[in-house]
Amino acid sequence: MSQFFYTLGVPDGETRPVARGWLYLAVGSLVLSGLFAVLIVLSRVPYVSDVFPWVDFFHIALVVHVDLSVLVWFLAFAGILWSLSPRPKSLPLARSALWLAAAGTLVMTASPFLGANQPIMANYVPVLDHPLFLWGLGIFGLGFLLLVLHSIATSARHACTGNNAGVLWFGMKTAMLAALVSVLAVAWAWSRIPDFVVDKEYYEVLFWGGGHVLQFMHTQLVLVVWLWLASVSGVRISISPRLLMVLFLVGIVAIALTPWIYYIHEAHSYESRRAFTWMMGFGNGLAAAPVSLAILWGVIAAGRGSIPPLAHPERAALVFSVLLFGVGGILGFMITGSNTIVPAHYHGSIVGISLAFMGLTFHLLPRLGFGAVPRRMATVQPYIFGVGQLMHVLGLAWSGGHGVQRKTAGSAQGLENLPEILGMAFAGLGGLIAIIAGIMFLIIVFRSVMAGRKPPALEAQPE
Repeated sequence: MSQFFYTLGVPDGETRPVARGWLYLAVGSLVLSGLFAVLIVLSRVPYVSDVFPWVDFFHIALVVHVDLSVLVWFLAFAGILWSLSPRPKSLPLARSALWLAAAGTLVMTASPFLGANQPIMANYVPVLDHPLFLWGLGIFGLGFLLLVLHSIATSARHACTGNNAGVLWFGMKTAMLAALVSVLAVAWAWSRIPDFVVDKEYYEVLFWGGGHVLQFMHTQLVLVVWLWLASVSGVRISISPRLLMVLFLVGIVAIALTPWIYYIHEAHSYESRRAFTWMMGFGNGLAAAPVSLAILWGVIAAGRGSIPPLAHPERAALVFSVLLFGVGGILGFMITGSNTIVPAHYHGSIVGISLAFMGLTFHLLPRLGFGAVPRRMATVQPYIFGVGQLMHVLGLAWSGGHGVQRKTAGSAQGLENLPEILGMAFAGLGGLIAIIAGIMFLIIVFRSVMAGRKPPALEAQPE
C-alpha cells in the first residue's frame, strides 16, 4: 500500500513577521483567557467576591474567557496557517488585518473594567451588551474578514497540484471559503432580524448560522494540521493526494445549503436553527471521519517500528486530538435534551482541535525563528492535557445521561444520587488536570520565545 507525506514549508521572508504576529495574538488570547478564568474562580469565593464591583462578575468574566479561548484563539491560529505563504502579496493589508484583530481583542478584554457589565450567554459568541465590547468584537471581526480576503487572494497563486504542499494549501483554501461564507451568513442574519427580536435571542439569531458554518472552517483546518503532524512524526498516510482533495471538497459541500436555508426560512425561526444544526451534524464529519481513521491506522502501523525521537510531542498531540474530536462527534449524536451531554460534545470537538493547534505550535516555534521547545515538557503536555480533557468530557457525558442539566452550577445542578455526584466529580478532576496542562503549554511557548530572543553564543576562535 502506498504511503504519503503531507507537510508545508515555513517561509523565511516578509511573511514570517505576520505569521509570528498571529502566533503572539493566538497565545496571548490564551494567557488573557487564563487570567479571566482566575477571576471567575475568585468571583465565587466568599468575601473575595465582594472586591468586584459588578453584581454578576462570574458571567461577565465567563463571556470574555470563552471568546478569548475559543473565538480569538482559533481564528488567530487560522491567521498563522494562512500567513505561511511563500509568495507575499499585499503585505500592508495582511498587517492591517493583524493589527485590527489585535486591537479588537484588547478592547474586548478591557471592556468589563470600563463599564461593560451586561453578559448575554448566547451560543457561539457570548457577548457583553455594551457598545465598547461590541465595538471591540466588530473591530476583531473586521480584522478577520480582511485576513480571509487577503488569504484568498494570496492562496489563489498556489496551484492545486497533487504534491503534498499543494494538497494542504487546497485544504486551507476550502477553510477560507467556509470562513467567508460564515461572515456573509452573519451579515445576512443581521439584515433580516426583525425589530421584535431582542436581548439574548437577537445574538442567538445573529451568530447561529455563521457559527455553524464556522465549524466547517475549524474542521478543515484541523484536517490540514493532522496531516502535517502525522507526517512530521513519522506516521504514514495511506490516502493519496487526489483522494484527499476530493475529501476536502466533500468536507465543505454542506455549506452550500447556507443561502438556501436563509432563503426559505426566517432567520429567527425554529426551522432555520434546526436546518443549520442538521447541516453541521451530518455534513461536518464527511471528510473528518475517513481522514481520522486513516491517521489512526497510520499511528498503529508506525507504533510497530521505531519512533523518531524528536517526533514525540507532535505524535502525542495528534493521537489525543483525533481521539477527543471523535468522542465529541459521537456524543453529538447522543444529545436528547439540554443536559451535560451537550457541553461534553462540544468540549470534545473544540479541545480536539485546540490540542492539534498546540501540537503544531511546538513544531512551528523554532521554524518561525524562536528557540527550541523544551522537549520533555512538550512531550508530556499533550498526554496530561488529553487525559484530563477526556476525563472531563466523559464525566459530563455520564452526568448528562443521569439527568444533570447544562448551564447550571452549585445546588442548581441537583446532584442527589451517587452516579451524578461521581460523574461531575470525575469531570471536575479532569478539568483541573487539563488546566495544569494548559499552563504547561504557555510555559513551553514562553520558554521558546525567550530563547529565541537571546543573542547567539559566540563561537570560540582558534588561537
